[in-house]
Amino acid sequence: MSSPEHEKRVAALEKELAQLKRKIEATEPAEPWCERIANTFENDPVYEKATKLGRQYRESLTPGKSSRKGN
Repeated sequence: MSSPEHEKRVAALEKELAQLKRKIEATEPAEPWCERIANTFENDPVYEKATKLGRQYRESLTPGKSSRKGN
């Protein structure tokens, strides 16, 4: 491949890359995902139950710890 052909291909790739960057920048949210979902499950009894069960399970995997704390 000759140099002019390489230059044409590089120019085409640079143009496409610039388009993709603009597209990504346009779709990025203004705030981080963790801030968008913060407090989503506040006062949700199902979430609280799932959290409690998850904690109990993790504690049951720890040797020497009792999984019964009354929570």
